[in-house]
Amino acid sequence: MLRELARKIDAFQDRFGRGVSWIMLLMVLVVFSDVVMRYVFNKSSVFAQELEWHLFGLVYLLGAGYTMLYDEHVRVDILYSRWSPRRKAWFDFFCYLIFYYPSAAMVMITSWPFVRNSYVALEGSPDPGGIPLRFLLKSVIIVGFALLTLQAFSQSIKNFYWAMGWEPREVRATEIH
Repeated sequence: MLRELARKIDAFQDRFGRGVSWIMLLMVLVVFSDVVMRYVFNKSSVFAQELEWHLFGLVYLLGAGYTMLYDEHVRVDILYSRWSPRRKAWFDFFCYLIFYYPSAAMVMITSWPFVRNSYVALEGSPDPGGIPLRFLLKSVIIVGFALLTLQAFSQSIKNFYWAMGWEPREVRATEIH
């Protein structure tokens, strides 16, 4: 039952992450048009610059679960790369329990007042011509970490199954030489 839940979470994260990737196309178009406007027409827009930052924030926060699903986070694996698949699974399982979950809970709990205050004030850009709905972007902090935690739960389930030897560990792209 838990393994099926992990499969459903993975499928959701895969679809969601592919959807978020379209924001990258939008970001490239906004940056390109901003550069053209600035260097060809000598015009600059606060709105365009803030939109670049906001789109980057969306991709970074909403795409983190997708990145975790495909194990593409930065990792220094001096010892890890030499371990057996079961040892890696146990290590990952305990790292999620000891480090990830408390850290993610701390980020979500401590960012809640920050986001709430932004909503209460209907915070917008302090710059003239900037994006007026900054409070919406700040709420993505909590949404992004919730999605990341959902994927961490799936990863924990899979690592436990692999560590127990109940199913073979999937080969990561980074482990293929």
